[in-house]
Amino acid sequence: MLPIDALLPDLLTTLADHTTVLLQAPPGAGKTTRVPLALLGANWRGDGRILMLEPRRIAARAAATFMAKQLGEKPGETVGYRTRLDTRVSARTRIEVVTEGILTRMIQQDPALEDYAAILFDEFHERSLQADLGLALVRESQQALRDDLRVVVMSATLDTAPLAKLLDDAPVLTSEGRAYPVDVHYRPLPPSSHRPPRLPDHVVAVIREALAAQTGSILTFLPGAGEIRLVERLIRPHLPPNTHLTPLYGQLKGEEQDRAIQPAPEGQRKIVLATAIAETSLTIDGVRVVIDAGQARRAVFDPNSGMTRLTTGRLSQAAAEQRKGRAGRIEPGVCYRLWSESEQQGLAAFTAPVILEADLAPLALELAQWGARDPADLEWLNPPPSAHWAQAVTLLQWLDLLDNEGAITEHGRAARELGIHPRLAHMVLLGREMGYPVTAARLAALLGERDFLGPHAGADMTHRLQLLTGEYRAPNLDRGRLDALKHAVDKLLPDRKAQDRDDSLPAGRLLALAYPDRIARRRPGDASRYQLSNGRGARLRDEDGLGQSPWLVAAELDGQTRESQIYLAASVDLAELETDLAAHITLTDDARWDDARGTVTAQRVKRLGALILEQKALPDPGPEQIQLGLLTAVREKGIHSLPWTDTARQWCARVQHMRTLEPEHWPDTREHALLETVENWLAPYLAGVRNWKGLQQINLHDALNTLLDYPRQQTLNRELPTTLEIPTGQRVTLDYTTDNGPVLSTKLQTLFGWTETPKLANGRLPVVIHLLSPAQRPLAVTADLASFWTQAYPEVRKEQRGRYPKHPWPEDPLTAEAKVGTKKSGR
Repeated sequence: MLPIDALLPDLLTTLADHTTVLLQAPPGAGKTTRVPLALLGANWRGDGRILMLEPRRIAARAAATFMAKQLGEKPGETVGYRTRLDTRVSARTRIEVVTEGILTRMIQQDPALEDYAAILFDEFHERSLQADLGLALVRESQQALRDDLRVVVMSATLDTAPLAKLLDDAPVLTSEGRAYPVDVHYRPLPPSSHRPPRLPDHVVAVIREALAAQTGSILTFLPGAGEIRLVERLIRPHLPPNTHLTPLYGQLKGEEQDRAIQPAPEGQRKIVLATAIAETSLTIDGVRVVIDAGQARRAVFDPNSGMTRLTTGRLSQAAAEQRKGRAGRIEPGVCYRLWSESEQQGLAAFTAPVILEADLAPLALELAQWGARDPADLEWLNPPPSAHWAQAVTLLQWLDLLDNEGAITEHGRAARELGIHPRLAHMVLLGREMGYPVTAARLAALLGERDFLGPHAGADMTHRLQLLTGEYRAPNLDRGRLDALKHAVDKLLPDRKAQDRDDSLPAGRLLALAYPDRIARRRPGDASRYQLSNGRGARLRDEDGLGQSPWLVAAELDGQTRESQIYLAASVDLAELETDLAAHITLTDDARWDDARGTVTAQRVKRLGALILEQKALPDPGPEQIQLGLLTAVREKGIHSLPWTDTARQWCARVQHMRTLEPEHWPDTREHALLETVENWLAPYLAGVRNWKGLQQINLHDALNTLLDYPRQQTLNRELPTTLEIPTGQRVTLDYTTDNGPVLSTKLQTLFGWTETPKLANGRLPVVIHLLSPAQRPLAVTADLASFWTQAYPEVRKEQRGRYPKHPWPEDPLTAEAKVGTKKSGR
């Protein structure tokens, strides 16, 4: 009896009256394997199938295998599964467990999902990109085409309130679960006077502590396969004879994954070294001790570079609870956390949804196929970030998968049908046209999986291709993975008879089609450092023989901001690049200001992105080149290099004050903003200007004033005039450049009779008054003139009348006549 069993009658009753349900159940409650089987007997199901999504292949296969075993069958009968590399489904199958990308392809082919009565989203709290997309598409299908389609979203640690709201306030059913108590011990990295201990060494120390102090099997969470292999090597010499050591991560053979999940033999124990793959869905029998390294590895996309980098950082509190719960499934357990209690308080509550950090090119292509050119056309728990979306659309348009309006092209439809990343699909389709369908398929299959050989084999993709042809041999090769890879290649071929036109293996030429933004040119003087066509720097390992190539295509990098490490690449010929990427190569006339020569120089430049392929000097720059060179000089020298006058500075300050009052209606006239838009307002005034001396003669105020249309110019002069009339009848120039607002500076005696502080811009902007002595020295600053006359003026009068006896200092300044000069002058 599992905890979820008590909730199944309520679930069936609720689904009889509602089409959408949110089911919350903690790890170990049994929702993954009990719920699909319970739905088989529902009246509303009829003969429709039940489809359940799992975020990982290993979990899909394990769940389907377990359910089939409960029915006394094998996978592929009543219960089957579909993954990208393996399918066990028959005409008898009524429950299909699939990985999430498969649902997307199914609903694109049949938006009504006619063969299915219910869609189950398992482990939705993991918030994978395909889960978010799948739910958005299924919800639209449910609302527009299938009002009888049941949708069950199952989650363990997700905040259910926002999700329930997204699902139109769907009923929320909660299983309390059955978790035995788990004692938590904190084991942070110990301080060291020499160097901080490596995480793997500390993990090994805690495993040895747990082996000595605890009973039962041990599940150890590590960030990735590399750390697992290192810990495996370090701990193996210290294992007792009755202890088995089994790794668990996604790239292992199926039988090796099964061995990690199965219970240890009677009287023995095992240690499972796992990635986050073991957090949810999978039940590992016999575990009562969890050791959590506290780290998680995530792929984070940078829309500026178009590259994804793997980052290792702290896991969330929700993930930590998930992992801890693995120790309390069969009996009271123990969890060792390799961080401190104070660090625990600083962990984020939940893991960030993948949609906020992912490469959105596959999502954008899927939505275009669905008919949605804007993600706002669908409902999302978290909408895709606009910068990521814009980068994805730009890339897809660059690859001719979307047209200029964002609609999917025929080429895009063909690429989407291949079920791989749009970059690789584009390469496969063009590879067929070029006569290399097999090599293109092999490259796509290799890049769709984690690298077989690892960094020790160098970065050259040609070696990976030769691995598939048998020309390159590697020790300890996983034959199961290799066979699965060859099967993936077969699925990408146009037909079984497909052959390349020759045996040249043009890896670089084909990869350039998929990664035109990652063409790499070797920097002068360093065989390992390259500049990429996206403007970033990259480098190979110093010992990598590929570093002799002047041109490369980098297929996989670590995505670091300053200089990326190239993991997979292939050499390429420049002449082939210029042929195959002709549509991406630009020919422009560039002009620059030469300070040493005091003139503009011009070149005709051939570029591929940020890479200069060729440049030739132009002997006689024309007016357009001269103008361009002068604008470039302004950018380099800065906005201060222009012929500024007080009138121009005051104009900028006045406009900026109006922008503060009305942000949407006035341009930004701060220095950086003017420099960004210099072409718009300065270029028209450069007509006929041939050198820097001529530039210094232009009327900068007139040029700046073109940023405003005529009505706005009139408004500026009316709302924020350059001068203000004072009681003497004089007009005093206002200073708008101070931090405190517009300033009126004048002798105190000229303002006698002024009872209120003047305000500009229809009363929205008070004037700050600087009151001066007859010798033009500061006496007072006020933004409240009436208060000054009554409170501060008597003291000022007392101090100043003896110093300036010839000037009037009346007792009542409010009724006195304003004066410019002395008492006798009469002015």
